[in-house]
Amino acid sequence: MIRPVLRMGDARLLRRAQEVQAFDTPDLHDLITDMFDTMRHERGVGLAAPQIGVDLRVVIFGFASNERYPDAKAVPETILINPVLEVLSDEMEEGWEGCLSVPGMRGLVSRYTQLRYSGFDQYGREIRREVSGFHAIVVQHECDHLDGVLYPRRIRDLTKFGFTDVMFPELAGQPDD
Repeated sequence: MIRPVLRMGDARLLRRAQEVQAFDTPDLHDLITDMFDTMRHERGVGLAAPQIGVDLRVVIFGFASNERYPDAKAVPETILINPVLEVLSDEMEEGWEGCLSVPGMRGLVSRYTQLRYSGFDQYGREIRREVSGFHAIVVQHECDHLDGVLYPRRIRDLTKFGFTDVMFPELAGQPDD
């Protein structure tokens, strides 16, 4: 089922989400199905449970290809529950980000280029990966949602934040992240 995506200004996007306590339950499976349905409908590359009003530490992400990021390498479709991020390098990279919860806007954000993430899938099986590049950026963006952080809070220079159709006319009409 496609669920409405909360937008910036909704207080539910500003709180720290709760840990998932029970795995392999019908409710958790339904949530994940709804998250993938919603992400695909919105043509995004990731989604966090708080974005659809569910106060749980669940994120999904992944794509084979995406028209908004034609040069990005594929990111495996992933369900990540109760994630823990560990930075592996102090190196950071700036990139333009958008968000389904901040529709129609883009901002230049600095993110770590290499990290390890761990957590669990919906069955409670451990996930542990070392990633870099766009994959690392997507994970950081989605996991920020679990701590009540939207990407505009990460923008250092607000002259690098604005409406997509004004700043990038070539992207007008394309989806947000």
